[in-house]
Amino acid sequence: MSRVGEKIKSIRNDIGMSQKQLSKKLGVSESFVNEVENGRKIINQNLIDKISKVLGKDINDITMSFEEQVYEEEKNKKYSIEPKKEKVKDVWNEAFGSVLKNVPIYEYNLQKAIAFKQLPLINNKIDGYSQDKVFYLQIEDDDMLGFRISKGDLAFAHSTHEIENNSICLVEHGSERVIRQIKKLDNSKVLLISNKGSFRTETVEIKEINIIAKLDRVEIKL
Repeated sequence: MSRVGEKIKSIRNDIGMSQKQLSKKLGVSESFVNEVENGRKIINQNLIDKISKVLGKDINDITMSFEEQVYEEEKNKKYSIEPKKEKVKDVWNEAFGSVLKNVPIYEYNLQKAIAFKQLPLINNKIDGYSQDKVFYLQIEDDDMLGFRISKGDLAFAHSTHEIENNSICLVEHGSERVIRQIKKLDNSKVLLISNKGSFRTETVEIKEINIIAKLDRVEIKL
């Protein structure tokens, strides 16, 4: 049992709160609470602060618990034939596995992830969006070069079907998926804007396009 888990269980029992009651207040499963209290799951500082608020008492910082766990691994390693470096690495992976998530990288067809990037998960969200809504797009052409988006760059995006004025989105138009800036003209029409060295626009009916995702930021390929 970890130091944090012991503290949570002790305070919870002192105030007469069950694991089920605590899990409901935190918005997590009862099994999750049980795993935390028994040291099988390490939680991040945001959740520790939330638990402290629910229980009405401060809980030890996760860093202290984690450092103790690393120390124990290193101490036990002196009497083991396994390399100490690998054990410490395993502890790091276990500690941050629940707060770092693999975000898939897709081509425009979104059919199969071609790679993954790890991003921090905060309050069950990544960059403020639900973790099942975010992904990276690998830019496939230089159609948006004038917007400093070029082939090979990675664009962090979140799925949406809403038309947001002046946003840059992955758009399905006919049988083609492209990255375009969208500018509203009226309630029925929009401009699809690209810039491959020269500014180009295309007026289309809103009903003729499908917004798939909005780009939030671009990581430039050097």
